[in-house]
Amino acid sequence: MKIINMNEIKEDLILQAAQILTDSLPIGWPTLDDAIDEIKERLIPENVLLAAVEDNEIIGWGGIIPQYNGNVFELHPLAVKENMRRNGVGAAIVRALEDAARSRGGITMQLGADDEVNDGETSFANVDLYDNLPMRIENFNPATHQTGFYMKVGYKIIGVVPDANGIGKPDIWMGKRL
Repeated sequence: MKIINMNEIKEDLILQAAQILTDSLPIGWPTLDDAIDEIKERLIPENVLLAAVEDNEIIGWGGIIPQYNGNVFELHPLAVKENMRRNGVGAAIVRALEDAARSRGGITMQLGADDEVNDGETSFANVDLYDNLPMRIENFNPATHQTGFYMKVGYKIIGVVPDANGIGKPDIWMGKRL
């Protein structure tokens, strides 16, 4: 597996990346056109988009967006082909993006992870997060949600928007000092 800059890839690989995004996060990018638009909007010099490539095929990709005068970088998005998950691909992409953020002067990475699928996946779903939030954070259970992955690569919960996606459907903010 090789990590490459997506500014250097051809249109057919952008289509592969878009398909992975649509397959991985269909609520955010329900169509291939939505995913292509997202990639093209992010392919600007101040952002970084990196792809994991194996045998000339994209198997995952992610990006960072500078915020707070470059002190903070938002990890957005991260998508890995379903059959390549749990093989270190996502972790490798995150490490490469963190290195890119550090090289640009970043001191913090942050991300938002919505818990909005069906009845929710985490212990934050369908509960009143305005009631004793510190205890709920301390006892947080990611279950099958992507927050579990981010916790494994060193991210911590730094905030919650309780009803960001409707009642009981929070956006979980995570961060990591670089």
